Amino acid sequence: QVRLVESGGGLEQAGGSLRLSCEASGGIFSHYNAGWFRQAPGREREFVAAIIWSGGRSYYEDSVKGRFTISRDNTKMTVDLQMNSLEPEDTAVYYCAASEAFSGTNYASERPYNYWGQGTQVTVSS
Repeated sequence: QVRLVESGGGLEQAGGSLRLSCEASGGIFSHYNAGWFRQAPGREREFVAAIIWSGGRSYYEDSVKGRFTISRDNTKMTVDLQMNSLEPEDTAVYYCAASEAFSGTNYASERPYNYWGQGTQVTVSS
């Protein structure tokens, strides 16, 4: 059983930066792919970014490409999301997730993710 705990959320002005971190425990983290999702008020949870177990490949939702960077450190069992040039539309609860396996076609779906964190709030003011 993998446990995921997010941190680093908060209030930031538009154009600013935040770095989210997700710390894993209870499993061999290097065996899992990882992703970040977000859910804004009144909307469904949506994919933000994902990274494979080795860190050798990453995927991004179109609206965050060039602004957000996902990375991982398997020795520390963490996966981070660096968010730059924040926009008010980035306001949401951000969730970390771990997947035993996803493919190049389903990484953006919630279905292949086996474990989820509780989420951390990110609020971007205009």
